[in-house]
Amino acid sequence: MRLGYAPGGRRTGAEAVAIGRAAEAAGFAELWLSEDYCERGAFAVAGAVAATTSRLRVGLGVVNPWTRHPALLAMETAGLAEIAGGRVLLGLGASNARWMQEWLGIPFTRPIGRLRECVDVVRQLLAGQRVRGTACGYDLDVALNFVPAYPDVPIVLGVKGPKALAMAGDVADGVFLSVLSSPDYIRWARERSGGPQAQVSAYVMFSCDEDGPAARAALRPQVAKYLGIHGDHDITRVAGLDPELGREFRRRMLAGEPAAELVTDDILDTFAIAGDTEHCVAGLRRYADAGLDSLVIVDEPSVPAERALTAAARCAQRAGILPAPPTE
Repeated sequence: MRLGYAPGGRRTGAEAVAIGRAAEAAGFAELWLSEDYCERGAFAVAGAVAATTSRLRVGLGVVNPWTRHPALLAMETAGLAEIAGGRVLLGLGASNARWMQEWLGIPFTRPIGRLRECVDVVRQLLAGQRVRGTACGYDLDVALNFVPAYPDVPIVLGVKGPKALAMAGDVADGVFLSVLSSPDYIRWARERSGGPQAQVSAYVMFSCDEDGPAARAALRPQVAKYLGIHGDHDITRVAGLDPELGREFRRRMLAGEPAAELVTDDILDTFAIAGDTEHCVAGLRRYADAGLDSLVIVDEPSVPAERALTAAARCAQRAGILPAPPTE
């Protein structure tokens, strides 16, 4: 299992670059830049990270086919891959109606179909081909005016439901799963997105401190928030959360009511990794045993990133995921 880190979009660009360099020094394999609206643009920050690192794979996790024309996505991806020497992973997701339609005024229709078409167009353009026909809501007759140096940039899809996972298995190089992906859900998603050969990555909330109860208490509000976002959904049902409780988390989130007290120890250990070093080592091993290929730690801006990176690297070394540091 590879280890990655995802600086939050509320970090400054300079902070994200510093986190990328620290992650590389700590032995992390990947750094993922998200693009929540309306936070910092992922491609600009990814370019800066790529230019200041040498080994770290840089992922876009994820961008969407609505706010960028597919030719622009191909242009930006090709340019980023040149800067990074090929160390790029393109994550695409369908986004959601709230961001696209309610905030940005972009009609949100056929999200899975549009995502599939976007993957096809971007792949063709990166391969140096001309694309003619209707796709992603555009009548296209377009090719890049240069030959991309890295035509085979891996494309992973940020998807959750069974139909979208099956589509990803058909057209993409892997899937990137949401926050709250439990080990059981990872196994479930793999079965629906291509089986043993599928590449599966996931965002995972992580909090480690020798004061284990404090580390766990710090994550309960975040877990409650994301359970409210998902509500009663495949991602919660497969993990064993009672549907009625999932709906209660959702109700409280929409009402602006706190729900951290509903996050029991079992719920916390199902959906996140939190506690002292021993507890977090066991948590990392649960995800590795579930067959996760890349575990990407979700940044918590209130925690100094260097402290989080150091704690995660220490736990990963103890879990056998990262090599032990050299001894004198």
